[in-house]
Amino acid sequence: MRDGLQRAGRALAAPLALLVVLEAYARTAGQSSDALAPPSAALRAFGRALADGSLIDATHFTLAAAASGLALGSAAGLVFGVLLGLSRRASASCALSIELLRPVPSVALIPIAMLVFGFGLRMELAVVAFATFWPMLVLTRAAVQQVEPRLLEVSAALGLGPWARATKIVLPAVLPRLFVALRLGLAIALVVAVTVEIAANPSGMGYALMLAQQGLDPALMLAWLGWIGLLGFGLNALALRAQRALARRFGELAA
Repeated sequence: MRDGLQRAGRALAAPLALLVVLEAYARTAGQSSDALAPPSAALRAFGRALADGSLIDATHFTLAAAASGLALGSAAGLVFGVLLGLSRRASASCALSIELLRPVPSVALIPIAMLVFGFGLRMELAVVAFATFWPMLVLTRAAVQQVEPRLLEVSAALGLGPWARATKIVLPAVLPRLFVALRLGLAIALVVAVTVEIAANPSGMGYALMLAQQGLDPALMLAWLGWIGLLGFGLNALALRAQRALARRFGELAA
């Protein structure tokens, strides 16, 4: 218990010191700035947004879009990653297409997504799905290609079909490593969702951040930035905890 508190204290020391410095600067040399507010003012703005419900509504919209896009993109990336990982010929045939499409910035698809879906959840979901598809595809393909060849030989000897081979042999072997791709996709999904809302979609936390900027309310801007950062930190911590629990579970099963 004591060690845990000490670790938490060391981890919080630098952020708290930064907040103290920012508070002091905003109240002295930066007092006349239109783009800076003390953290105490941001905390009060956060409380107002929470009280009037705007924080909950915007957070719900952004997380729904990020989660739905992540689920869609990750599922597609998982399926294609397994297929390409099992077939060297298919992987070689698709390599050029993947390397041409993968570097395309997801935000560059916003105009096309707006034409197809208009404003709203579906447009944002499509962009997030595109962004999260590629890391899952690439990492899944690499993980499947590294599966112990003897496992695949055993599945062939048992006469397992492609579906049974993928579900009973390949996926259990690569599942712990897939969590790395999922954690990466989770971070990408939140970043892209907020970016889409800032650039084009009049909903969610990104749009609320833009409204605060247009209203010349730096305290509210900092409140939204801090809240987005805390959400990202919390989601990553939950994913890391799930990954560790899964690793322990697989270790117990292996033992």
